[in-house]
Amino acid sequence: MSDHVPAMPPAPSSPGLSRGSTSARDIVDGRHKAGHDGLKSRRLIWKLATGAAVVVVLGTAAVTAWVHSLGPLPLAQAKQISTTVVDRNGKLLRAYAMADGRWRLPVNAKTSVDPTYLDLLLTYEDKRFYSHHGVDPLALGRAALQLVTRGHIVSGGSTITMQLARLLEPRQQRSVTAKIRQAVRAIQLERQLSKDEILDLYLELAPFGGNLEGVRAASIAYFGKEPKRLSLAESALLVALPQSPETRRLDRHPATARTARDRVLDRMVHEGRVSTADAAQARGVNVPRLRKPMPVLAPHSADQATAAMKDMPIIRLSLDAGIQRSLEALARDRAAALGSNISIGLIAVDNESGDVLAHVGSPDYFDDRRAGQVDMTRAVRSPGSTLKPFIYGLAFEDGFVHPDSLIEDRPIRFGSYAPENFDMTFQGTVPVRKALQLSLNVPAIALLDRVGASRLSSRLKQAGGNLVLPKDEAPGLAMGLGGVGVTLRDLVQLYASLARGGSAKPLREIMQANGGDDREMLRLMDSVAAWQVGNVLMGTPPPENAAHNRIAFKTGTSYGYRDAWSVGFDGRMTIGVWVGRPDGAPVPGLVGRTAAAPILFDAFARTGKLPMPLPKAPKGALIASNAKLPPPLRRFRPFGELIRTGGEQALRIQFPLNGSRIDASGADSEFSALPVKVAGGVAPMTMLVNGVAVGEIDGRRQRLVDPPGPGFVRLTVMDAVGAADTVVVRIQ
Repeated sequence: MSDHVPAMPPAPSSPGLSRGSTSARDIVDGRHKAGHDGLKSRRLIWKLATGAAVVVVLGTAAVTAWVHSLGPLPLAQAKQISTTVVDRNGKLLRAYAMADGRWRLPVNAKTSVDPTYLDLLLTYEDKRFYSHHGVDPLALGRAALQLVTRGHIVSGGSTITMQLARLLEPRQQRSVTAKIRQAVRAIQLERQLSKDEILDLYLELAPFGGNLEGVRAASIAYFGKEPKRLSLAESALLVALPQSPETRRLDRHPATARTARDRVLDRMVHEGRVSTADAAQARGVNVPRLRKPMPVLAPHSADQATAAMKDMPIIRLSLDAGIQRSLEALARDRAAALGSNISIGLIAVDNESGDVLAHVGSPDYFDDRRAGQVDMTRAVRSPGSTLKPFIYGLAFEDGFVHPDSLIEDRPIRFGSYAPENFDMTFQGTVPVRKALQLSLNVPAIALLDRVGASRLSSRLKQAGGNLVLPKDEAPGLAMGLGGVGVTLRDLVQLYASLARGGSAKPLREIMQANGGDDREMLRLMDSVAAWQVGNVLMGTPPPENAAHNRIAFKTGTSYGYRDAWSVGFDGRMTIGVWVGRPDGAPVPGLVGRTAAAPILFDAFARTGKLPMPLPKAPKGALIASNAKLPPPLRRFRPFGELIRTGGEQALRIQFPLNGSRIDASGADSEFSALPVKVAGGVAPMTMLVNGVAVGEIDGRRQRLVDPPGPGFVRLTVMDAVGAADTVVVRIQ
């Protein structure tokens, strides 16, 4: 056999394949190639996706880093405002420009801005303010389309929030980068602040030309009023000014400002917000050409408040802007009539709360001739006869005199001191009531001698009336006629205490931010004595042409006609008036009754409130004619008449001792009877507890008294000839 192997015949061709068709190997190779190409494509897509992701990540990181590099929003500095002083109802009294001279007043869109102005503003500047999140894509798209189709910027597309962002960070020039920055800041603002807070901040920062920022400052400076009640013309003007505040300044370019205002009105008609007739009427209104001064109400109060409340942007005072304005006008008018160098001080106080409702330190804060910036309500001056009611009040409280007791108005000498009446005449025997109403000097000094000058001084000081005596001088009888210094403010506080039933309360002018009140009540005198004083002063003859029995008041004139006073109260408020020269020079003919009292009555009338009657007599008040008074109360006798020469001893309470503390609690925690023992005096003798008669002293010259309760109790014994002795003890 041969080793040669014959060649194999060729394989038959597959059906359907022609000579030029792809072979199986070609198919396999093609599939392999396609798979290879797919792999390459997938790798390419993966690389592109990875690159895109990297770009996105890097871009996001870059944007995040850029946003982070912007730092926090400068809100703290933007929220700085002019220091504003407002009254008890939030009305502006006075504002102070910021350190750089700008005026920026706080604004609350819901309560302090006219709704028509807000409607025009949002319609013109940002229709979708309450729906977008800082950026309005529709507004930006519209602005871009207008730029492309018209070739110039027609509208910026900025929202109120973006405009606020620009105000917080002023840009140097308009650019895409600046616009992006505003958009980012706007979104940040929307995340940190509510819509109302954003709108309020915008209304505070929007520029209106010069040093005016915010709609409130602009409204006051241009229209002389708060933006609560703007007219349509005024609202449209204030909408137009911030778009180009310097080229539309009313004091420089009023015509340009008017054109811009009319453009706003046209837009509002087109938007259907304003009728054609209303817009036409608004176009006919001239724009103001001069700025008005910022309000300066209660300047002395404002200065004192800002000095006391440093770094407080808004300070609320207890003043009532309406009453303050009326009394300032009254002071200006009366000062002009009295003379070029005459100043006037006025204070009005609410009796119940002790809040100062009006504080006029001078007729004109800017008048140098009258030393206008000197607050005469705090100047220490001689009070004349205005302290007399407190002498009578303590005498009533001590129980040795009654308003209908008789008292002598005759020449008398107290050591080297011999008081005389203002008109150098004497009235003889008069009722105590009349002696106070006519401001007779001798009866007042006689009562003060009995009450004690030191006791009067300490009681007034205890109630907040700081009396200033000459150096190294003790209180003496001369203080009853003005020989002491006092401020109008302290004097009004004392008179308000009479109106309050003898309870003193420190005056309040600066109100606490939390609305609290930590003032404590102080004691001046008991309620019966305070009511008796008020009842007597109600009958004081009023000035010419004034109504009778409307106001309980007292006048005073200091030695040498340097100070004229008048202080009065009704059931609602107390008002005090001082008239004189700030330098203390005498003014011939300056008398409290003719110079100050008419101002007092006019002041009550200008408050716009009808006089309120005084409270009714408190329990325990003795209301009787002289004939029906207990014998010891029918006539007042000075100290000199209490010394007996017929072997009788002066009346004296032996027990308890004056100023002692007595534990009168019994076993059942009730207060047991307190024994009172007296020596001397002429029977029958009457026992009084806190001015109220409780019976007679028995034959053993003693009596058991039921204490009214814990605290200070005044015990008085009066004998048949009018002698009396009083002690004050503390029951515990």
